[in-house]
Amino acid sequence: MITSGSEAQRDLFNRVRARLKAGVGEDVFTSWFARLELEEIVDDLVHLSAPTRFLCSWVQSNYADRIIESFRQDVDVVTRLQVTLRVNGQATKKLAPAAEIAPSSDATAPAAVAAAPQMPATPRLVRDNSASKGDALAGSAIDQRMTFETFVPGAANEMAFGVAKQIAHAAANNSVTFNPVYIHSTVGLGKSHLLNAIAHAVQSADASKNIVYLTADHFMYHFITAVQRQSALGFKEWLRRVDLLLIDDMQFLQGKSATEFGHTLGTLLTGAKQVVVAGDAPPRDLEMIDERIRSRLSGGLVVPITGFDMELRRAIVQRRADQASARYGMHFPTPVIDYVSRAVVSHGRDLDGAVNRLVAANQLTGELITVPLAEKTLADLIRARDAKRVRIEDILKIVSRHYKVPRNELLSARRSRDVVRPRQIAMFLAKALTSRSLPEIGRRFGGRDHTTVLHSVRKVESMIKDDIELAQEIELLKRMLEE
Repeated sequence: MITSGSEAQRDLFNRVRARLKAGVGEDVFTSWFARLELEEIVDDLVHLSAPTRFLCSWVQSNYADRIIESFRQDVDVVTRLQVTLRVNGQATKKLAPAAEIAPSSDATAPAAVAAAPQMPATPRLVRDNSASKGDALAGSAIDQRMTFETFVPGAANEMAFGVAKQIAHAAANNSVTFNPVYIHSTVGLGKSHLLNAIAHAVQSADASKNIVYLTADHFMYHFITAVQRQSALGFKEWLRRVDLLLIDDMQFLQGKSATEFGHTLGTLLTGAKQVVVAGDAPPRDLEMIDERIRSRLSGGLVVPITGFDMELRRAIVQRRADQASARYGMHFPTPVIDYVSRAVVSHGRDLDGAVNRLVAANQLTGELITVPLAEKTLADLIRARDAKRVRIEDILKIVSRHYKVPRNELLSARRSRDVVRPRQIAMFLAKALTSRSLPEIGRRFGGRDHTTVLHSVRKVESMIKDDIELAQEIELLKRMLEE
């Protein structure tokens, strides 16, 4: 056993580090190996520590074999590696007693000396899948409920459903059919469900597959964190080693993170690795994304999910009602299922929410589930169907046409009055007519900060108090958008 602090350990680890640096190069070594420390070697296990969970998981998953090989040149019995978190200079998990067993000349301790190997052994790879899945490096959280079995197919989504199942089957069998695949729809129609289902199916078929599911926000967080920690090269290498990359909410990707995604996309496609992306608009309408990335996405298979028809809405409500009945023992009469299917027309999440509300009303009040109860409980969801869903893209088109300002000018950094005023009005309308948050609106308007959006909203609110003509003009734009 070798424990931390011994001269033999320092010499050994310096030799290992030199071999790693020679093998992977200065940049990769600095990103992933420079902050590792050797804690101890016990029998055939090497115990290293790292200062972040991200680094522990990534080194364990991607470089264990290389590290073991480097150790084995000095200690040929090593076959396993474990990397644990180091907090305040101390590893969180010790594999052996802290006291170092040192050779002794005392005649009473020959057994202890003999038991301590002169040079410890090298580790074989230990992949702690449960730990790595919980680590941020493993990607965004996968929803265990979103599988192909719980997805309700219909005319609106049958193509996307079929493509998703085909992708999962191909990826599990080391082949690629369509690449990249881009699934788009408005909110709540099942894009995220399909991405989660693909990940579940491939993982179930082959647990060794390197699958990464990331929302756009999570992708940006990882990239920015890697840049701040001066480990961007390692982050890029991590992404490019995946077998299946799933990116959700593509419309929110922006800036250097979007550029890095473009590089990663190109590398994965060249290497025939499967990429699946989901967004709320077709690739051509992702104004925050570089034209080359939009072209790459458009050049793959683009699959839309359209609004749900009555038949699909009824199938979804029936499935959710059956699940609730099995769990709680309640009864959903056919007229109630028909009523909910006709009345709630916004999207799938509202259908789920409608069933959940009826379940809650039944459990809390003891009322039977009837059409009158549904009318009372779902009143706000039903009113919502009367108002057209206004998109920021619609606002940009209407304002651009009305003020004769090109759409790209509204998103640009130009500060001339003939551009600033329409841009401020467009932001005001986005805040007034959509459910997007200020940061989201800012992202859609050329990557602006939320404070810029707030300033524009307040500016327009102030102006329409004193300018009746402008107030009428904005009301006209609202009517045009809501018609």
